[in-house]
Amino acid sequence: MILSGCEIEKRLGSDIKIDPYKPENLNPNSYNLTLHTDVLIYEEVVLDMKKSNRIKRMEIPESGLTLEPHRLYLARTVERTETHNLVPMIEGRSSIGRLGLFVHVTAGFGDVGFAGYWTLEMFAVQPVKIYPGVAICQIFYHEIAGEVKEYQSGKYQNNKGIQPSLLYRELNPDGAEYEDPQLELGF
Repeated sequence: MILSGCEIEKRLGSDIKIDPYKPENLNPNSYNLTLHTDVLIYEEVVLDMKKSNRIKRMEIPESGLTLEPHRLYLARTVERTETHNLVPMIEGRSSIGRLGLFVHVTAGFGDVGFAGYWTLEMFAVQPVKIYPGVAICQIFYHEIAGEVKEYQSGKYQNNKGIQPSLLYRELNPDGAEYEDPQLELGF
């Protein structure tokens, strides 16, 4: 079952934390999350799952940034969320999708207990101009049945910003040589 907007608002401060929270972003069964100014792109032509791929940080100016097709852009939400006893999910807004912009390639599903900013995996079908602060996606919440063990992974939990793929940590558990000092900067 998906929570209504009224139920989302009722659970603020307990099962649901959204910071900053703006009442005008509440929908009948979701809450609009907004686009931060930070964006990352991979510098590699071929991305290697077993390595920390080089990244480049960019900033979306007030005048906007044009996303080009065939390139993955990693961005983040302005809002930091924390969810307990519910399954958080994000989905692109229909107005954004109608411009040919995918807001998350595959990772719209969150875990019970996740706390942090949402990294957006943006991909444009054709060139599209984006702006900071725009309501880019919506978060909604499913009730969960059964005993809950909250998300505790050190990979993405309590992030400070955009998180590129950290899959290499799973594939190379002893691979300190693959660590990337850029990740400590809190993109």
